[in-house]
Amino acid sequence: MSEAPLFAGPVKHSVTISGHQTSISLEPLFWAALRRAAQEDGLPVSGLIARIDAERIAGFSGSASKEVPAANLASAIRCWLWQRYCGAGILPPE
Repeated sequence: MSEAPLFAGPVKHSVTISGHQTSISLEPLFWAALRRAAQEDGLPVSGLIARIDAERIAGFSGSASKEVPAANLASAIRCWLWQRYCGAGILPPE
């Protein structure tokens, strides 16, 4: 796999999750990381996206507010990938 460009703009892909089509716009760097994570977990990319979406929904069920709005799916994917590959143990407890 070729290396994803660091400063490229978002690229839109359509995926089916939970039985419906949705479009997600992510930078190529994040698409590459998402494919890598899916391969490491033995899942298709759409399966990993569905898992991240379920975690996103469960994490904000009833707790979203004006101060902390629920993340959209693309934002949730970026945050999930950052936590997986960069964030373990970096953030101090609140």
